[in-house]
Amino acid sequence: LLFRLFPLREHGMNWHARPLTCQEIEAFKKSSDVMQRFERAYQLMLRFYGITLTNQKTGELKRAENWAERFQNLNRFSHNNLRITRILKCLGEMGYEDYQVQLVKFFLTETLVKETLPNVKRSALDYFLFTVRSKRKRRELVYYAWQHFKPQSSFVWAPRDKLLKYR
Repeated sequence: LLFRLFPLREHGMNWHARPLTCQEIEAFKKSSDVMQRFERAYQLMLRFYGITLTNQKTGELKRAENWAERFQNLNRFSHNNLRITRILKCLGEMGYEDYQVQLVKFFLTETLVKETLPNVKRSALDYFLFTVRSKRKRRELVYYAWQHFKPQSSFVWAPRDKLLKYR
């Protein structure tokens, strides 16, 4: 089901699923019905993870009322991290790059600042961050992660000299 909701141009865990073509992605983007379904699927998955979309224009997110229970699930079952990576990649494919940035920042905040998702931290840094298509936004997120990573001297996701110069 997740593969149908969040298709990609690459093979996933199901080798029987056919990757999307660029032509299919463009056809999806031109269909308001498909895009509305995609947004509903995204919101459904967010609710499953204990997250609420608060602004459809910007992709801004917040914790849902059931966040504590859902975060326990995220911390307990690491297969969710693969699904989140897939969702992030699909958001980029479908033109929702702002949504990508907001979801990655949400997970960086929860893992590094609020420390509510310790078992998601590695995936957020190793995978989620690098799904962001915009180089500028990705750099901003890496800098944000570095600012909140403890200890900062152990941060390996960007060269220290570049982080020190970043503005």
